[in-house]
Amino acid sequence: MSDIQTPQTIKKPLDLLTLDNVGIRAYHYQPNSESSEDPTGIIVIGSATGVPQGFYKRFAEAAVSQGFEVITLDYRGIGESAPATLKGYHMDYLDWARQDLAAGIEYAQTERRTRQLSCRLIMVGHSYGGHALGLLPNIEHIDGAYIFGAGAGWHGWMPALERFKVRLLWNVIAPIVVKLNGYLAWNSFGMGENLPLNVYRQWKHWCKFPHYFFDDPKMQHMHEVFARYDKPLVAVNAIDDKWAQPASRDAFFKGYKNAQITNIDLQPSDCGLQKVDHMGYFKRDATAIWDEVFAWAKTLR
Repeated sequence: MSDIQTPQTIKKPLDLLTLDNVGIRAYHYQPNSESSEDPTGIIVIGSATGVPQGFYKRFAEAAVSQGFEVITLDYRGIGESAPATLKGYHMDYLDWARQDLAAGIEYAQTERRTRQLSCRLIMVGHSYGGHALGLLPNIEHIDGAYIFGAGAGWHGWMPALERFKVRLLWNVIAPIVVKLNGYLAWNSFGMGENLPLNVYRQWKHWCKFPHYFFDDPKMQHMHEVFARYDKPLVAVNAIDDKWAQPASRDAFFKGYKNAQITNIDLQPSDCGLQKVDHMGYFKRDATAIWDEVFAWAKTLR
């Protein structure tokens, strides 16, 4: 596949291979110019659950206009990394981070090394991406992380109506849909890509706990795993984000006990928006939010 170009941006397709030999489709956004200057930074995007990488295209193009290069990718089972059918498809939810996102980070690190770049490697995460950061086996390559809409997933942190809807989804609707299809037909709810069976099972299980998998007796090693990250970390949660309220973020981000954390409770009106909710951080009209990311990333040393 050839590079896809716009007047400002080259979108280069990548076929990444994970350490467990799974092919992942990714894209490398670069400026459409012959400039010899180093990029301001390389950003790797950790997507939300069930959200294909194309959703982050506008953010990536805006970042390129600010001097950054950007890597996006589809996790296994999602988007351009999906098999012909999810029925009978087996995977571990955590491998989206430990294998797939890790491959994207390794690609970015290789770019820095082979091109002898002095720029920073920054992770921008959305929802699951805030979990993925702490799971990365090559977390030492990350110089800073900016996370949107990540939380513990427990229904108790949600507003009352959303709490009811989520419990209905997990306990009544989703089990029926999964039994009929062999996977979670998430797309039928208008909530993103269809999800592999184990993603559904593991996600549902950990959402039973107020602190997500940190409360799972079988996952106590996660405290040590997440404690590895000791770099700058900005965690932004809109006050109208029903799936990841600031309290939900605080419950989960206790796991990043050694990070240099800045928590931001975002008022939609502060960035000229009527609402943000869980997906608005990366929609077309969120440029004021993105400008904060770029300004912060330029301060990293």
